[in-house]
Amino acid sequence: DYVVVKMIPDNRLPPRHLHAVRTGKTFAVIKWESPYDSPDQDMLYAVAVKDLVRKTDKIYKVKSRNSTVEYTIKKLEPGGKYHVIVQLGNMSKESSMKINTVPLSAPDALKIITENDHILLFWKSLALKESNFNESRGYEIHMFDSLMNITAYLGNTTDNFFKVSNLKIGHNYSFTVQARCLYGGQMCGEPATLLYDELGTGTDSSATKSGRATDVAAIVVPVLFLLLVTLGIGFVVLYMRHRRLQNSFTAFANSHYSSRLGSAIFSSGDDLGDEDDEAPMITGFSDDVPMVIA
Repeated sequence: DYVVVKMIPDNRLPPRHLHAVRTGKTFAVIKWESPYDSPDQDMLYAVAVKDLVRKTDKIYKVKSRNSTVEYTIKKLEPGGKYHVIVQLGNMSKESSMKINTVPLSAPDALKIITENDHILLFWKSLALKESNFNESRGYEIHMFDSLMNITAYLGNTTDNFFKVSNLKIGHNYSFTVQARCLYGGQMCGEPATLLYDELGTGTDSSATKSGRATDVAAIVVPVLFLLLVTLGIGFVVLYMRHRRLQNSFTAFANSHYSSRLGSAIFSSGDDLGDEDDEAPMITGFSDDVPMVIA
């Protein structure tokens, strides 16, 4: 024997398993389940979003018959903090959670240029990669002195550079640049950090590395150039000597060429010497000696 029991849905129960699926800079995707399985009618939910920084509230209405509901909260601010409450429209028990949106990115290409009595911080405009950033918001700069173990707020600017003076010799500093914080320093961008190793030299670590690389290049490049020039001159000298030897041999061969035989005749020096020694020297002819011609 068995009996079938149908439970009466309790609309006073809260939504179940409320959680964030994904958060961005200006949106958050949240998800929850209905108070009970397989609702047989549309259920109206109230989604309340409380801005914990601005102290403002917004309420959105969501209607769904699905057991699992997914909803995207839009028009949020980068780096914001929010308290989300989901409950049925009849003001039943609620489910809540807190979400933080993704802050603005850190400025790119933060560099230091050393001057005589100060340094200059440079960086790329954040508006180049962040559509939600307005240059009028500006940037704020902080400095950390590792020797004194203190952090100082240097100020803010709407430019892409900042001048820092009164640095102490032998101190190591870390500078951070980020989108200016809003509403009591609670909505800030990600910081870009750069170490400045003063040590009495007035150069930062990145500048030292680049300077060393430049010095090595300044030595290697001229040496390679001299080697190439030397090799080029050597090839020219060898080529000229080869041409000179070739021309000398050609002239020597032409001077011993016999057109009757069609070839060049070369004799050893010994044969020529012996013939000249044995052959009598003809000095002349006397008038009283008859000449006989055969």
